[in-house]
Amino acid sequence: MHSPTLTQNESLHERTCLICYGSESGNAQELAGDLGHLAERLHFVTRVAEMNAVELADLSRFSLVILVISTTGQGDLPANARAFWKSLLRKRLPADYLQHVKFTSFGLGDSSYPKFNWAVRKLHKRFLQLGANEIYPRGEADERHPEGLDGCILPWAIDLKKHLLERYPLPKGVHSIPDDVLLQPKWTLEFVNLPEGGKASEIEPNIKPAAQPAEPIETNRLPDPAILPIPNTLTATLSRNERVTPSNHWQDVRHLTLTTSAKLDYLPGDLLMLFPKNFPEDVEQLLELMGWTSHADEPIKFVPTYPSQNTQAYPPPPVSNLLPYPQLTLRSLLTHYLDITSIPRRSFFALAAHFTKDTMQKERLQEFANPEFTDELYDYTSRPRRSILEVLQEMDTVKITWRWIANVIPPIRGRQFSIASGGNLKRCPNGNAKFELLVAIVKYKTVIKRIRQGVCTRYLSQLPEGTQLNILLQRGGLNMSASEMQKPVIMIGPGTGVAPMRSLIWERYALAEEKQSPVKRDAGESSESESSSPVGENALFYGCRNREADFFFEKEWDDIGSKMNLEVHAAFSRDQRGKIYVQDLVRKQSELVYRLLHEALGIIYICGSSGKMPQAVREALIEVFQKEGKSDRQNAENYLLNMEKQGRYKQETW
Repeated sequence: MHSPTLTQNESLHERTCLICYGSESGNAQELAGDLGHLAERLHFVTRVAEMNAVELADLSRFSLVILVISTTGQGDLPANARAFWKSLLRKRLPADYLQHVKFTSFGLGDSSYPKFNWAVRKLHKRFLQLGANEIYPRGEADERHPEGLDGCILPWAIDLKKHLLERYPLPKGVHSIPDDVLLQPKWTLEFVNLPEGGKASEIEPNIKPAAQPAEPIETNRLPDPAILPIPNTLTATLSRNERVTPSNHWQDVRHLTLTTSAKLDYLPGDLLMLFPKNFPEDVEQLLELMGWTSHADEPIKFVPTYPSQNTQAYPPPPVSNLLPYPQLTLRSLLTHYLDITSIPRRSFFALAAHFTKDTMQKERLQEFANPEFTDELYDYTSRPRRSILEVLQEMDTVKITWRWIANVIPPIRGRQFSIASGGNLKRCPNGNAKFELLVAIVKYKTVIKRIRQGVCTRYLSQLPEGTQLNILLQRGGLNMSASEMQKPVIMIGPGTGVAPMRSLIWERYALAEEKQSPVKRDAGESSESESSSPVGENALFYGCRNREADFFFEKEWDDIGSKMNLEVHAAFSRDQRGKIYVQDLVRKQSELVYRLLHEALGIIYICGSSGKMPQAVREALIEVFQKEGKSDRQNAENYLLNMEKQGRYKQETW
């Protein structure tokens, strides 16, 4: 093991690096951690922190600042970076405020979105406006790259390392820490009650595997229902968990309703984050595999590796929300906080290779950690969706020390779901907030003929009504404002992408009812306002496989459509010989689409799968503008680009 702290050579004490990230799904946070290790190997004292935890005044105290950020919604910054961004926009900041800051930046995005990587571009521009010095060119990654995000990240990171060694040369006799040397983590685990005079390393529980698990593994047990101490969350009760597709249909889709004791409001397009847990049988298998079963229920705690360092600058534990947990154990850590069924990343293999003495398995793990073998890593992990638990079952000589486990296995991250309720559906009879979700349960067979299930949707599918959950309400990327309600809208939401569209329809319906109510008229509204429509026209384009199996909310559309100006155009791809999709309906309804978007200056919302659908819809819209506007393709494309700039083209895909 090697400590990443400064050596005794005095000239190294100026080497400090701050890596701050804005992350929505965890990719940017993962990259920030990897860049932190890169800097540590070059003998930088390194701090990795989310942007909202960084004060602007601290930036100039580091030799180097690296910004890592993903783009969400319509070119927005992730929630954990918005306070940082707001502080950067303060008008009283002088133009040279960041003149002593040396920085570089990297963005993660999806080129199927109109505002691709806008978050990092906005940050980059603002840093330069405030006088910061860019010492290495900005990098950008695209999820649509043939090799995924790594196809863009790895070349940039390799060149960054070379540049840093040239710009910040190491003193004579000091060398960078090789990749095969294990860096000491900032935090490790210890037993709360150590034997008198004992040390954690003397009672390592994975010296040899236990002969048997402490109790038989039950495959039908549900995760522990305990409410976790997750900051800023609400407690909600699951009052409905209904399957809305036939039992013989290929996909299980659930209509969930969650109620709270809080009186709060939300807008169409907002998101609800839920926090899954691992199943007992998976946790038990890992405990047995690592030889931790006999110690699985002993109280443990996180301890800093370098306790003498400045506590304000010291990073939080790997799973920071564990601190108020009443009694943390290995079992509770694996159940509630570590994602043992996630697909392992390259960093996992790099660490796992240090915990085996088997030459063949060590070489294989190191190969997967090597950027030169990206194809092999993809074929072994992403293509068959192989989980961390399965990797450890196959690489059975790997025995990770329990004290390091939170540094090797990533934390379970909350999963976001678009809220499907709006208007009168947002509240219980007592006025408390209510949330409805439309969730497709992820379950499929891989190329290696194994059943895969999504960790969150598997968890949700098993929950009985009455279960209490942690939830976090988040602002959505569609940014649907009250001022947009009077404009005509086209909504394109195939499959579960119809959820935010349902929220918007009910919200617009409630507004129409409110404006037309006798109370409003008695309050003195003019006859002119009475005769005008309080909301614009509504056109929903929906797509699914079969009308009988997955035409979600069909009866609602019939009922609400008779009370407000709503047209529903549905495509059922498997109900006839030739497949029909939403983009085909856009072309078929070209007059309607052109009238609402071009003549009436309406808004279009696109939600659903981030695969081929968004681009196919975009192409269909360009053809509509060409046909109905009697213009060439360039003019049609320009009109769509102007819609994006005006905020009239909004996309939220996953």
